[in-house]
Amino acid sequence: MTKLSELTEREILALAIASEEEDGHIYADFGQMLAEDYPDSAAIFQDMAEEENHHRRSLIDLFVRRFGNHIPLVRRQDVQGFPSRKSAWQMQNRGIEAIRAQAADMERQAARFYRQAAGQTQDAEIRKLLGDLATEEERHQREARRLEDAHLNDNSRDREDEHSRRDFVLRIVQPGLVGLMDGSVSTLAPVFAAAFATHSPHAAFLVGLAASLGAGISMGLAEGLADDGKLSGRGAPLLRGLICGAMTFGGGIGHTLPFLVPDFRLAFGVSIVAVAIELLLISWVRWRYQDTPFGSAMVQVFLGGALVFATGVLIGSS
Repeated sequence: MTKLSELTEREILALAIASEEEDGHIYADFGQMLAEDYPDSAAIFQDMAEEENHHRRSLIDLFVRRFGNHIPLVRRQDVQGFPSRKSAWQMQNRGIEAIRAQAADMERQAARFYRQAAGQTQDAEIRKLLGDLATEEERHQREARRLEDAHLNDNSRDREDEHSRRDFVLRIVQPGLVGLMDGSVSTLAPVFAAAFATHSPHAAFLVGLAASLGAGISMGLAEGLADDGKLSGRGAPLLRGLICGAMTFGGGIGHTLPFLVPDFRLAFGVSIVAVAIELLLISWVRWRYQDTPFGSAMVQVFLGGALVFATGVLIGSS
């Protein structure tokens, strides 16, 4: 792979042209992708795409004056250390803030690249060219902030942030919480029933492992097959299924792992502590993302956990 220090002035300018063209395309894609749910931010990215196209045309005019009509193909992936870009489709499920952060990084990386390139040559003309390009990219950052101020007032940003939060809750938090609740609560009965029936930590661990895996697979499939996400806006079913299944397994295995301890009393005590931590985590998530009062969430979750725990103990002791 070619190093930046090995590029000629002609090749560096060609690389800048290709980079501006790619960045403009990415911004236009962002604008198209966000138009329905985030119209104000979409307008910002459309304006930024126009800015990139303007800079590209200016760079092409400079190239033609200096080197002629043929612009060689020099791509950022061909140059060692040149920052890569994520396409718009790779950012579809990342949220509006992640997209804004990506745009800011794109401008910062471009300016840093030009400054670094300028510092690698002693040729005054080349240093001037690269310095001018770095200044242009730094101006892009200021322009992006100006465009954001023009299109996004406090109400618009609050509205888009709230939409992003609800989208995150629907796609990530909700399937994860359902899985965590099922794994933490439903597996209590078989684990503690096996523990009290056999007084064998190994037997309780095997039952808990089987219950956690079975529940994780079952809940993952149920979540993934229940809704394709197109009408509900809950996102890709595969992602929701994976999140739900993983959290279900995590909720069950948390109070199962202590039974790897050979001493039954110690394993039982540590498992009880693990259950309490799991139920506190569920209560916190409900308070944090579902606007449920923390005290009310604790009462509901701990009451349900206690009933299932008592069921397992009674069955195991009978």
